[in-house]
Amino acid sequence: MHRCTATQQSHQSQRLLIFGTIFILTTLLILYSSNSGNDVIYTPFHVATNHHAFKATDLKKWAGKEGYVAVHGNKTMTLHCHDCALVTSSSHVLGTQAGAEIDHTECVIRMNDAPTQGYEADVGNRTSVRVVAHSSVFRVVRRPNEFLNRTDSTPMIIFWGPPTKIGKDAKGTLYRLIQRVSMTYSNLSYFTITPNKMRKFDSLFQRETGRDRQKSQSWLSTGWFTMVIAIEMCDNIKVYGMVPPNHCGKKQGPKKMPYHYYKPRGPDECVTYLQNEKGRRGNHHRFITEKQVFARWAKQYNITFAHPTW
Repeated sequence: MHRCTATQQSHQSQRLLIFGTIFILTTLLILYSSNSGNDVIYTPFHVATNHHAFKATDLKKWAGKEGYVAVHGNKTMTLHCHDCALVTSSSHVLGTQAGAEIDHTECVIRMNDAPTQGYEADVGNRTSVRVVAHSSVFRVVRRPNEFLNRTDSTPMIIFWGPPTKIGKDAKGTLYRLIQRVSMTYSNLSYFTITPNKMRKFDSLFQRETGRDRQKSQSWLSTGWFTMVIAIEMCDNIKVYGMVPPNHCGKKQGPKKMPYHYYKPRGPDECVTYLQNEKGRRGNHHRFITEKQVFARWAKQYNITFAHPTW
């Protein structure tokens, strides 16, 4: 009887040991796979070899009042410029002394709440069009003297975001805030991107990258919207401060630069790009993938890059 009990206990111990070993190995395998996944960068679509599989989109045909709706009144977005300066928010613009050149360009396009005051020597002071994400509306409204009380010849703000945030039928307060601002500072023209055109931006991302935006957990960046809008309205575009798609992948590692020129203590630009590009949990901007597309568009739509050059 005792021998039987001892044997059973021995077999039970062996089973527990085996199960424990399997559990530990399985856990280690999961951890290894998770860590390995984090080390793999979200691979940009290889446009040079696979783009023939997709029908090219003529972005010039996107232009039209149906894609933009006036926040107040019945204005239409008809701005057309021969030459445009697209000024990024990157700290690469600092020290360039490009301000005078930018201000002498026919139309100047800026993004979100990137300021000019205090940075005129490098980024200029004029603003023709400012493209603002729904998440940046409050930061723009807080500084009306900088962003809203403009005396430029044709100042315009284009807001983009989910229709639930900035659409006329939105139940939130964001659209009503934009409406009040448009009536208070009527010297500017205010537009929002229509829901149909927002869907077209998603389709464009999939067409140009081979990736479904939602399935790949991607958020389109303000840079993506701004570049497309610039292509629509400009014959020639000069981009200031945007790094090429391979900039952050260099073996030696580029010099650390703040993500925004007006936030010197903010996150590093390349760290931000790489973290977003390889991110798997939650939505992320795919900055490097977008720049791969911009590099191809540059050949189609007379786009040049300065500080740095591509």
